[in-house]
Amino acid sequence: MYRHNFRGSDLENSINDTIFLYREKKLALIQKIPTPITPIKLDRNTMHITLAYFEKKSTVDYIGLIQEIPVCFDAKETNKDIFPLSNVHMHQYRFMREFEEQGGISFLLIQFTKKHIVSYLPFRHLEFFMNRAKEKNIKSINFSELNKEYFIDIKNTKYVLFIDKVQIDLNERYNENNK
Repeated sequence: MYRHNFRGSDLENSINDTIFLYREKKLALIQKIPTPITPIKLDRNTMHITLAYFEKKSTVDYIGLIQEIPVCFDAKETNKDIFPLSNVHMHQYRFMREFEEQGGISFLLIQFTKKHIVSYLPFRHLEFFMNRAKEKNIKSINFSELNKEYFIDIKNTKYVLFIDKVQIDLNERYNENNK
């Protein structure tokens, strides 16, 4: 079994590996959206940027299509059993809402590092938690509040296989709309 310890940009690297795999299998076409930066200092020996500032606020980390369905999502992580809603910036939240209003699917992939789990969080669930934060001042999501159907075990793999979670999301949406 492949053992991959997710830390920092490792989550992003694993998602990038996953979207490459999905593209090869013609299951999805998803692109990483780079954050626009302006370099300030450059290490001349390594040619690496050592200091930069963000030109503008980014939207989400990824955008694309899964079998003709428009998707956008952001990758987040926490090393605790809670996910602070402050990790979702309002400009990201608004973009995800607008994307949904246009018929797309928005979601977060939240890595709980100690549990070796990534949770797919549909936008409508995120919206519930954001509204709860406003109304009841509960500013985080406890791991135990998340739907286990949306968990992706990452303990023995380098991939974050989320397409089946999108299908669960679509099925839930269909059932909610046909009640």
